[in-house]
Amino acid sequence: MAMKHRTLKEFQPGRGYTKEDWDAVDSPPLTDEELASMRPAREVMPPEFFEAIEELRRTRGRPKLETPKVAVTLRLEPDVLEKFKARGKDWRAKMAEELRKAAGL
Repeated sequence: MAMKHRTLKEFQPGRGYTKEDWDAVDSPPLTDEELASMRPAREVMPPEFFEAIEELRRTRGRPKLETPKVAVTLRLEPDVLEKFKARGKDWRAKMAEELRKAAGL
């Protein structure tokens, strides 16, 4: 659940910034005229900026697999499942290995 932060109206010490920091920030609410004059970032920023962001997005996270595994729902008898789980922490890999053998792969 997202936490709602209340907006402070005056400086309170001990919150990670100084009184000078607080005083340096002056961002009153935007007027209707300012809002109407705003343009999309793609019209204002250079294309290289967005290319760099896209490149960063591509390099993040786990590399894509050529043959990713497929999630399935499978109903098994409890005794069969317990037998595989008793084989240890990697019981899913062992079950997949047995299924590959049974499929002739």
